[in-house]
Amino acid sequence: MMRLSNSGPWLRAALLALPVTVAQVAVTQLQSDLGAQPFASASAQKGEADQRETRRTPALRNQVYEKLSEAQTAAEEENFDAAARVLDGMLSAGGKNELNSYELANVYNLYAFIHYSREDYAKALEAYENVIRQPDIPLAMEINTKYTVAQLHFVQENWRRGVETLLEWFAVSDNPPANAYVLLAQGYYQLDDYPKALSNVEKAINMHKEKGKIPSEQWYNLARFLYFDKNDIPKAVATLEELLTHYPDKQYWVQLSHMYGEQKRDAKQLAAMETAYVQDLLDKGTEQVTMAYLYLNGEVPYKAGKVMDKGLKSDTIEGTSRNYEILGNAWRQAQEIDRAIPAMEQAAAKSEDGELYARLGNIYLDGDEYKKAIDAITKGLQRGGVKRPDTARLVLGMAYFNDEQYAKAREAFNAAGRDERSAQYAKQWINYMESELDRQKKLEEG
Repeated sequence: MMRLSNSGPWLRAALLALPVTVAQVAVTQLQSDLGAQPFASASAQKGEADQRETRRTPALRNQVYEKLSEAQTAAEEENFDAAARVLDGMLSAGGKNELNSYELANVYNLYAFIHYSREDYAKALEAYENVIRQPDIPLAMEINTKYTVAQLHFVQENWRRGVETLLEWFAVSDNPPANAYVLLAQGYYQLDDYPKALSNVEKAINMHKEKGKIPSEQWYNLARFLYFDKNDIPKAVATLEELLTHYPDKQYWVQLSHMYGEQKRDAKQLAAMETAYVQDLLDKGTEQVTMAYLYLNGEVPYKAGKVMDKGLKSDTIEGTSRNYEILGNAWRQAQEIDRAIPAMEQAAAKSEDGELYARLGNIYLDGDEYKKAIDAITKGLQRGGVKRPDTARLVLGMAYFNDEQYAKAREAFNAAGRDERSAQYAKQWINYMESELDRQKKLEEG
């Protein structure tokens, strides 16, 4: 199944600043006991939770509080060994049995912070689950910890368990923030449940927009991917348009141009790609060639020629026969024959068959260079691979005629006429040439 990117690093980056959130859960409760303002976190509001349920929480005794403060100070100074020794001492020699449930919860909470700081996510998860197992802890502490447990399950790619824990958290949380819905959306995405992933990320985006906030770029990208997967092109386009409003980036202009193409909105497809090009965002040769094609389809061949010429000269566009052919065709359509000729000469020289020499002959004819037209078409026919040899021989006949080599012109027209697709045109040219020769003869005799 297609993924947005490698799931591990991408998810860690997307987990709503998890290191900050985990640290906050570990230190918040002690600060609350001191009367300090807790840090903000993506959890239920403590006051609202207390209104639903009042728990008789055991007191945090002074001697226990002092030990916890000592451990917390060491942990905040990143002296994790010292912090762990303090906590180990609190649980050793029967100390665990002397702590009440609330005190034990705070011990495990600090253990979890230490383990997480050491990037030992399995032990951090185990410690946080021990917090939740304690009876009679403050409801806000339980709710906050459930959210952190869900996050840690995601960090370890335990997607299903993470979603289950997050749903438990939603069931007891008042007014969950938008971030929580995105986290749930990411979990469902990893479980391939795209409809639920989409409904949750949509909710998060709408919540932010209703509050006048700009949704995260990652949220838009998840929604865009999910719309595209279900082939909802209109919503994918709308999401890309919003992304570009807040997070202008080359990849979004290119993708939006492609989406407009899917909708057959050719003018918008060209405009989106051109916006990226004029900002010098199209730094890949393939993107610049696409830009040239869009100009050609939009009947702006001169701009197509400029794009190809610049890219070939700067080596961002590879100097292949095909790319020089595009350049030559662009200049020819723009009536820039003097520029079309050298481009098509390069294309023909790099080609393995005679087709481009035949086309080069056409351009020489347009530029009144009849001898060069004759040489190019003859070379193309000799090399082989010309798609319409009959048409090439018609052009060859015209070049001979204009070069006043009438016998060879008649020979070329007769050869072209052997193909029924060109028989009528060949006959018309022979008749025209005969009438012209007759006219010239009468002028000479008169």
